[in-house]
Amino acid sequence: MSVVDVLHAATGILLAAAALLVLLRLVRGPAIVDRMVASDLLLTVVVLALVADMAIGGHTRSLPLVLALAGTAVLGAIAVARYVSKHDRRPEESAAPARGPAGRES
Repeated sequence: MSVVDVLHAATGILLAAAALLVLLRLVRGPAIVDRMVASDLLLTVVVLALVADMAIGGHTRSLPLVLALAGTAVLGAIAVARYVSKHDRRPEESAAPARGPAGRES
């Protein structure tokens, strides 16, 4: 068994362990933000596995799938961040009038 084979096996084992740990966080939660971070990280692990397969196999057949998954992960993270930021404001913050740079109401 060569050093390259050992590195390939180690890469697979580490990616599988990361995916299992992320799935555990995805199931356990407890909050929606924890689940979103876990799903984003799971997509990242899948992308890493596909890229490792492309590097090992010397091909680029999976590149469209990698790009689609990466785009989905980014858009999903942005959507959840916007949702959480809108619902995370305190009621007194949204009811207060907006102040300009000189402290006057705008």
